[in-house]
Amino acid sequence: MSEKNKINKSASPNARKFARELGADLHLVEGSQRDGRVTEDDIKKFVKESLSGGSLKKNNKSIQEYAHSDFGKIDNQPIPRIKKIAGPHLQKSWSEIPHVTQHDEADITEMEMFRKSLKDLYTGEKISVTPLAFIIKAVVKALKDYPNFNASLDLENEKIIFKKYYHIGIAVDTPHGLMVPKIRDADKKDITTLGKELKKVSKLSAELKIDKKEFFGGSMTISSLGSIGGSFFTPIINQPEVAILGIGRAEKKQVYIQGKFQTRIMLPLSLSYDHRIIDGADGARFCVHLKESLGKDFAYKLAV
Repeated sequence: MSEKNKINKSASPNARKFARELGADLHLVEGSQRDGRVTEDDIKKFVKESLSGGSLKKNNKSIQEYAHSDFGKIDNQPIPRIKKIAGPHLQKSWSEIPHVTQHDEADITEMEMFRKSLKDLYTGEKISVTPLAFIIKAVVKALKDYPNFNASLDLENEKIIFKKYYHIGIAVDTPHGLMVPKIRDADKKDITTLGKELKKVSKLSAELKIDKKEFFGGSMTISSLGSIGGSFFTPIINQPEVAILGIGRAEKKQVYIQGKFQTRIMLPLSLSYDHRIIDGADGARFCVHLKESLGKDFAYKLAV
């Protein structure tokens, strides 16, 4: 587009202001009025198509000169129903939300010692509690101190919705695909109760017996790959939430502390957040808060 066309792009002052507020390049907007004059509706249409990838859909067909079967045997399978449902939601989240992912490690040596020492007060039997229950408690503590992580954006009304409840989403790997049921009122439950609820929602999800409503109304999601392996990754925010915490597999590492190397159990943390509402400084503070809650001086407090 020539400089002359850029200068002569026709639009009212209100339309130009509207374009600036939305961050839309007015020179790329196709005007629907006489002589190509751009209206606010044209700008809305342009932004909507940009966010949904509509501007790319015209040329979205892949160029496939040869069929896959031309190169060997193949097996065509239908896309699983859960993945069909989740796919567009994930694509929408990734395209609409400016993701930032922050990586860190938490020293959970004392937490693991405490977790493995838990026993029933009456029977003396060992209590088996997943580390994820402790992580949920740590996330709730951080959400209370950093309420912008427990929020949602209402762009249409230009509002930030701060939630006063703490419903933590848990990404569950099932034979049917990934599901994210919610642990309701996690702030009001102790470690053992959380452990039992985690088993319950995982079982119901795997058996497709969980209520549809349980996938909505969350504060923040935790995606744990610890039982499978791996360290850091970039989890996609579960819209309309504004943050998600990815957990990798904890490993023993040599850490330099007070002038000498010590063997510590380190937990990989990958925190993705919506940069429209959360900046990097708060992201770093949130990670530090989690590390402290899961660390030496705070681990036992998470059990209550």
